[in-house]
Amino acid sequence: MQPLNPKSRFDQYGTKINRTHSPALAYGIPWVMIAFFSLTPVLPVIASAPVVPPLGFIAFLAWMVYRPGLLPFWAGIPLGLFDDMLSGQPIGSAVLLWSTTILAIEAVEARLPWRGFRQDWLTASVILAVYLICAAMIAGVLPTAPLLISIGLQLAVSVLIFPLMAKLVSLLDQFRLRRWKEVG
Repeated sequence: MQPLNPKSRFDQYGTKINRTHSPALAYGIPWVMIAFFSLTPVLPVIASAPVVPPLGFIAFLAWMVYRPGLLPFWAGIPLGLFDDMLSGQPIGSAVLLWSTTILAIEAVEARLPWRGFRQDWLTASVILAVYLICAAMIAGVLPTAPLLISIGLQLAVSVLIFPLMAKLVSLLDQFRLRRWKEVG
């Protein structure tokens, strides 16, 4: 008879004996995180130009890039509506742009299933640039040189924040998939 291997009781998420994933955490953490970062427009930040990045959209984009297929196709509707209610954008603009983002990420995922972080960062940067320009156009802002400069600054800050958001998403993903002791 072979002795039991103590390593067979463990995996990367912890012990497997009498442990299971929490469905509430597994499905709820991405939604709560995106909604939390969508609350940033209500912070008391006064700026004469749009320099605060759209953190809710960046969190949404990080989850979509880091865990494609985790959020359903219709996730852009409630999350975008929540973001629209708080951001001051016309109602429906984030719904349209976030839903389009889901479709774009899924198209990239279908064509390039094996990617690295640099390619994900480039993809996120392009999507962020398109998102910021489209959001400004939907809001009725004319594309003038000062606007493009301010959007360029906001885009630079957004692109630099994306790796930090991706790291936060990876940490929360490990917590989300942690095994918890079963009761009962």
